[in-house]
Amino acid sequence: MARVEVAAPRRSRNHRNSVKRDAPAQIHEIPGLRERKKARLRQQIIETAIRLFRKQGYEKTRIDDIVKILEISQPTFFRYFPSKDAVLRDVGKRGFECIAERLKSELSTKADTAERLHRLYHAMALEAEADRPLWKAVVLSGAMDPVRSPEVRGVEGVAVSRLREILAQGQERGEITSVFPVVHLAEFMEALYHTVVRQWTVDLTGPHKLTERVDSAVEFFLRGVKP
Repeated sequence: MARVEVAAPRRSRNHRNSVKRDAPAQIHEIPGLRERKKARLRQQIIETAIRLFRKQGYEKTRIDDIVKILEISQPTFFRYFPSKDAVLRDVGKRGFECIAERLKSELSTKADTAERLHRLYHAMALEAEADRPLWKAVVLSGAMDPVRSPEVRGVEGVAVSRLREILAQGQERGEITSVFPVVHLAEFMEALYHTVVRQWTVDLTGPHKLTERVDSAVEFFLRGVKP
């Protein structure tokens, strides 16, 4: 049998126009939603990387490992972080933000300078002690060093300014010597704390209680700055 060709009925111009009017408009993603998705993926990259740093160590963790778990491509990873080190710098930045918040909280108390400093640095040491593999990576990579990681300078500056405020109040109360400028005292305390933490992260033969080392460092500082 011969195949019968059936011509499609011609549609009027009005009909075509009505179809165009009735067709759903192309959906565009709302900018706010797009930004939230980007922020969520960025956070997922950080959390996945941190989990791997803790589990298998920073050195042994590859970007391939991170993207495989998240089921994303390497180019996608690099849109958020230029390197594996950059993830740690984000962790370092958040570390300073946490310190700044703790200092702000101490400024709202009526405790004396000694109690404020002991409580502040002991709490920080406890957190590092509970997460040694991560903080070892942070310290050794220089992620909290404002010289090696310029992006943390802003939040580090906020934290140090609040420490200066605590020490200035101590001077006003007669609890801290006024022989040295507050800016120098804050530098001494910060350098002392970071030196102790840095040594603790790599010292696998000595005592591992960072809290004890930090408590001693704070007490040493306080005795040295007595009026």
